[in-house]
Amino acid sequence: MRAVQNQLIRHGGDRRGGRRRGFVAGMLAVTLALASACTDGDGGKSSGWQGGADRADAPKAAATIVEPAADAKDVPASTGITFTTKDAQETTVELKDSAGKAVEGELSADGTSWLPAGALEYGATYTATVTATGDDGKPAAATSTFTTMAKPAQQIRVSSFLGDGQVVGVGMPLIVKFSRNIPEDHRDDVQRRMTVTSTPAQEGIWHWVSPTEVRYRPKEFWQANSVVSYRVQAGGLPLGDGWYGRADLSVDVKIGPALVMTVDNKTKRMTVTKDGTVIKTIPVSLGKKATPSSSGTMVVIEKLRKTVFDTLEELGPVEGYRTKIDYAQRLTWGGEFIHAAPWSEGQQGRVNVSHGCVNVSMANGAWLFANTRMGDPITVKGTERRLQNGNGWTDWNMSWDEYVKGSALPYEPPAADGAGATPDPDVTPEATPTA
Repeated sequence: MRAVQNQLIRHGGDRRGGRRRGFVAGMLAVTLALASACTDGDGGKSSGWQGGADRADAPKAAATIVEPAADAKDVPASTGITFTTKDAQETTVELKDSAGKAVEGELSADGTSWLPAGALEYGATYTATVTATGDDGKPAAATSTFTTMAKPAQQIRVSSFLGDGQVVGVGMPLIVKFSRNIPEDHRDDVQRRMTVTSTPAQEGIWHWVSPTEVRYRPKEFWQANSVVSYRVQAGGLPLGDGWYGRADLSVDVKIGPALVMTVDNKTKRMTVTKDGTVIKTIPVSLGKKATPSSSGTMVVIEKLRKTVFDTLEELGPVEGYRTKIDYAQRLTWGGEFIHAAPWSEGQQGRVNVSHGCVNVSMANGAWLFANTRMGDPITVKGTERRLQNGNGWTDWNMSWDEYVKGSALPYEPPAADGAGATPDPDVTPEATPTA
């Protein structure tokens, strides 16, 4: 079984302001009168706690369903079941549709709510039953029958950059996108519905890079050959201004070997390690003084066996150029690549002559291209310019503390917290960020 990695659900989901929100924060407001009936083991009904004061055979435990309230209408299809219990040693939750078919789901980590495995049907009636059993072995049950809303006209599509079965590098962030801006006051609701599981278990967190994009990275690089699954239960979820999530999303990926590249401007060398062992050292030529390479930690965004670099329109006829390129691996949106540069092989390992790219020989370019994959990290050290966050997948260019600040939910580290492994790039203090 894969261990749940979303610590935000385990630790931070229900503690803000001292109130429990469970999985239904942001839903339509309902009256929280304890309207659900409590039933003892003999079938008798009462609206209050079953404490055993009036009947010797009454169960010691009690349960109350808080949301959805009994007979509630227009309930979002994303609804979970939130409840309270008293003196319960064991609690079970059951949700059935009008035909009596059970809906799959699971309890939250804190045991105060239950979430269906997927969005409920629109315009359908369901009955929830929460059963609490005390140390006397007698069950007490609460029930609530409710009806979901009609299918909304305004829906937001949720998509994943990665597809099922992809194999990616140890620096690959998980990227989820939305077809419309998610308001700040709804991002915590979305994040409560986002889970990441991995084998082996690894600590990590979601980070909002924009109103339409959220990413996840572990505290340290992914462990080699991990199996990772992530899920967004956004179907029917209210997302503000009358918009709702269109559907749930689930993706399974695999992490490849730990191939890590490090470039040192002082030595003009790239060191390549695989699973911690140096497997190759490659001479490089970085950006010349007028167009320095960026120092920082990046990852391979895309790989192009053959392409053309054309900067004539951008830089003009004097500085611009149009050049055929082999074995190109994009690192930034601003145009920095690792690529083969046969014209600079004489300078590689000795002097910087590029326009900001990492130049390598044709042979080394072919070797790198054959051995790397999307998401493999590269750290460049000691150049005149610092990598600007957002110029590429720069999730690893931020410290762990900086990354945590991008979460819409408070973060609490696990009890045994280890030190992060993300390297701090060696950058000249006077360096200027990339434009």
